Amino acid sequence: MDRIIDSGANYKTYQGLPPLAGMATIQDAMRRGLTVDECVCRLKRFHYAFKRLHEILNNQIPSEPIYELKMAFSLHSYLCSEHAASLRKRVGEMREPPLGLNKVPDAHLETFFDEIRNAPTTGERLVGTYAIAIPALYEAMERHIADTNPLADQPSVRVCKFALVELEELINYGKDAVAAVVGSGAAGAMVEWKRLLSNLLKKAGTLDGTTDAEVSESEIVPLYAARDYAFDGGVRRDERFYDPYNMGVNAEVYLYDREFDDASKVLMMFYKRLREIDVPEMMASIIAETPDKPWDYYVDMSRQLWDEARHAMMGEVGFISLGIDWSKVPVNFTWSLGLNTQLTPIERHAVLYYIEQGLMPKSGKRREWEIGVASKNPLSGLFQDYDWADEVLHSHIGRRWYISDRESPQEAVAYGDACWSKVLMGWKEWRDQGLTEHRNWWPEIYKEACEKAGFDPDPKQLAYNVSYETQRPDLKTIPAE
Repeated sequence: MDRIIDSGANYKTYQGLPPLAGMATIQDAMRRGLTVDECVCRLKRFHYAFKRLHEILNNQIPSEPIYELKMAFSLHSYLCSEHAASLRKRVGEMREPPLGLNKVPDAHLETFFDEIRNAPTTGERLVGTYAIAIPALYEAMERHIADTNPLADQPSVRVCKFALVELEELINYGKDAVAAVVGSGAAGAMVEWKRLLSNLLKKAGTLDGTTDAEVSESEIVPLYAARDYAFDGGVRRDERFYDPYNMGVNAEVYLYDREFDDASKVLMMFYKRLREIDVPEMMASIIAETPDKPWDYYVDMSRQLWDEARHAMMGEVGFISLGIDWSKVPVNFTWSLGLNTQLTPIERHAVLYYIEQGLMPKSGKRREWEIGVASKNPLSGLFQDYDWADEVLHSHIGRRWYISDRESPQEAVAYGDACWSKVLMGWKEWRDQGLTEHRNWWPEIYKEACEKAGFDPDPKQLAYNVSYETQRPDLKTIPAE
């Protein structure tokens, strides 16, 4: 039989139940749809797009000054890594060993993403990523759902549907971000560059390779893609981080000092969470400079990076809940800057694992949770509960991707300790160079918090002055994460 005889329009299910498990009508399931080869070809291009978007977003995290964008890139790069993983899995189910997922599906598509990655300004990267690339991917995945057979290719449809939910969120975020950061005037100045991106997409047959547009070679001359690309691990912060070299207050010493009651430690706990902005800045450099790992490595590391960004935002929300402007507090970037500029990627990972192991005993994350609960501040207890849970996951990630390459767990920790000892934190030199006053800011911010809460400050708290260079010898300092 070489043709469909009945359209299925009159087909009746038992007692009128929805047909085909509710996923499609009989008529929809009768359409030709895509062959396996056609389907795989499109899915590989979607995978390539998510992989390149992950790279573009991740690689901006350290050098992008604006805090809110760092946080958004942390989330969105993680989401892209997850969707790339789902597509890899689906392609592997469709007679595709070896998968060939490391091959560039189209040279013009490669140039398209290189243009965005290499663009010199935040505004151009925002427009290229959120206003052009992600909408193009959204449209292509919508088209796949419309073109493929919903019964035969249901697993691919499901992968696309889940991706579309989060791609829509990214598109909506991008509209607001572009409006806030770029504005209509600057966006208008990008007309020629946006036309280049559009022509590259057309020449590639759009993102899914399904169209055939006439575009001359003179219309696709690369502007930024032709430049050599080098990852920038230099850490930058916006003007709200007014004293990023300040190491005048040691949060760890204070939090673990039994002299102070737990209820008084809420503000410092929120500060420690906010300060975790430096972990995404550092982890992004590990991801960017560690090539040729299994894709699960990038998914796990991106998940941990995003968790650390969440922790920073927990601190931000904590400050707001207390009525305190967090930008009054010097949030230093000395940790991420030191690791990114003084250590190799594997040495950075070693330090990260060493610190995580220091947080696993009862005196670590459990103690912070106990402080949060004892403080009677509902957000502090809640945030520390999830922070602790995340840290357990991160320890597992470290064992999977760091310890597996070491001789033993003990050697892995010792190596991390040695690498951490190599990092020079020259607060005296920074002070002498005029980069920071190395000021003890704690008494004034603590006094303001007490005034907001309506109770008198503790004189012992106002006298607190434990910096990184004048530590009490009877208190152990736990490295910051």
